[in-house]
Amino acid sequence: MGRRSRGAEAAIAVMVLALSTACGSRLPESDFEHRDRGGPTTPAGDRTPVRVGIIAGATSPVGGSAFTGPRDGAKAYFDRLNARGGIDGRRVEVRECDDGGSGVGNNECVHKLVDEEKVVALVATTALDYAGASRVSRARVPDIGGQPIGTAYDTYPHLYGIYGSLAPRDGTTGWDGEQYGGTEVYRYFKREHGARTAAVVSYNQSASAAYARLVERGLKAEGYKVVTEQVDFALPNFRAVAADLKEQGADLVFDAIDTHGNAQLCKAMDDVGAEVTAKVTNVQNWTSTVAQDHKDSPRCRNALWATGSSRNHEDTGQAAVREFRDATKGLKTHSQWQLEGWAAAMWFKDAAKSCAGQGVTRACVDDFMNRSQGYTADGLLIPVRFERLAEPPKTRRTCLSVARWKDGRGWVAQGDMNHTCFDVPQLSYRP
Repeated sequence: MGRRSRGAEAAIAVMVLALSTACGSRLPESDFEHRDRGGPTTPAGDRTPVRVGIIAGATSPVGGSAFTGPRDGAKAYFDRLNARGGIDGRRVEVRECDDGGSGVGNNECVHKLVDEEKVVALVATTALDYAGASRVSRARVPDIGGQPIGTAYDTYPHLYGIYGSLAPRDGTTGWDGEQYGGTEVYRYFKREHGARTAAVVSYNQSASAAYARLVERGLKAEGYKVVTEQVDFALPNFRAVAADLKEQGADLVFDAIDTHGNAQLCKAMDDVGAEVTAKVTNVQNWTSTVAQDHKDSPRCRNALWATGSSRNHEDTGQAAVREFRDATKGLKTHSQWQLEGWAAAMWFKDAAKSCAGQGVTRACVDDFMNRSQGYTADGLLIPVRFERLAEPPKTRRTCLSVARWKDGRGWVAQGDMNHTCFDVPQLSYRP
């Protein structure tokens, strides 16, 4: 697989707590070949709008705001782009579809946008159950900068996740159904902060427990003493967990639990006086709502760290981040997923501009994406790569974006993400 962040894997685990997910049927590569590229073809000099689609589960059962960040960031980018003249004089026309967080709804959205609306591309897809992924791929519609909540972006051609992929993407997930992730997060805290003991908190639920085992395996590969804590999903006793964390002297806390559970765990840690170097959260929780979400646990709140593969959305010392923040100042909250949606929209713009001379088509945009080696979205992303390696890498040099929460300052970047890099082993797992 590509640089699949631990945040993406954690998002999968906690979302599956609410719903059982599926990622569509697995089709052989032969089903993707020898088909008409389809889609609208427009001559050079045409001034009709360029139509793109955005799928987001705005009414998902796991919470309406859980999946709208990338959509909001992408729409903000397209609004600003249109205000500046669009793509060679052509406006970008955004067609949205809410899949409701279900496979049936996702298939309906794909049919509507791909077959009926004839969008040139999908942008910033955020689907809990990307059941329509195989259909998007068969239609050869480039899906640009989607969030890898499931396995689709490491399975199908023509789908380009926001973090890239090294997998063959021939209709089978990863390599023979197995995916790979690195240990860079654990290496970072060991090297930079001297952490030696790490706790992993999960529910007694299959998806949560499976992710916790993956984290435990990675921590052990980096030489940590690992403390495992499991709580009942229906009646969790977080106070008992917090007391044991204090007793065991944990330096770090990782989890495979939902946002509400995290807030309860943090409160319990404050109540019993359990202090840690870092309570590590994922990219989905890298938001401006931390003070509100953890209002009852100031000590734990100020021990929150987030890791990912994109530049901190509060790092306004960077020009690209300042532009994002200026364009989204009307939003009530800000998040890392919004910034990544903004980056996905920029990626589409760059692809479309490369096609302006010959006409913006699905095929031309897809060709650009296939050549997108080292894309950074003006420095917002750690360089993204798409390769199709026959064998999974045993090790990989991986860079990391790190931020920590500080009251009064918000999320504070910790070093430069393009220089916080490690050569780490790649561990296999079956999603």
